[in-house]
Amino acid sequence: MPSPRFSRLPAERRSKILAVAREHLARDGIEAASYNRIIANAEISKTTAYMYFDGKRDLVAEVMRDVYARLGDVMGPWRAAGAPDLFWEQLAATSAALRHHLLAHPDDLALLAQLEVAGVSELDAWFGQMLDDGIALGVIRTDVDRPLLLAATVALFRAIDEWELAALSRGESIDPAPAWRLLRGLWASPSSSRAGAAPGSGAESPSP
Repeated sequence: MPSPRFSRLPAERRSKILAVAREHLARDGIEAASYNRIIANAEISKTTAYMYFDGKRDLVAEVMRDVYARLGDVMGPWRAAGAPDLFWEQLAATSAALRHHLLAHPDDLALLAQLEVAGVSELDAWFGQMLDDGIALGVIRTDVDRPLLLAATVALFRAIDEWELAALSRGESIDPAPAWRLLRGLWASPSSSRAGAAPGSGAESPSP
């Protein structure tokens, strides 16, 4: 966690430091990136840098906190859909917004491809809200305990993330239909009719 000194810097200065660090970490890799080069390019002396961060790990954590916060802004809160079809539309729209953000911000894409996304509180809250809405609408099964279903849902989204991020990193296009089929298969109750219609091949893959 950065020191209060860093938090008290003007927002523009904080953003510049994080942008420089993000560029280095994305280009060189989190492990290989040089802390000394980052702070030099950010125009920070070593003495000042250690007043802001305990070291490279602390800086990386702050960069990722900023990345996740911006992803949360792109996703926005999950809003009660009101109908199964609207549930799927909202999920597809969120996935599309995230994909477009990552394409427009390749440094974010490169960093996410290197790190686990699971366990981020803002994203965990979003998944819980989405799951509860789907259950209420009959889109998501109720024959599995919620904690297990939530964990399985997050794990599947993580697998889809890794698949899509790898393809995006290589500049490849993907057919999202298999991802939607997997998600629908996880959520559908074997004894009930399938509520709503999951997006087909023309939609973005579900990757919050």
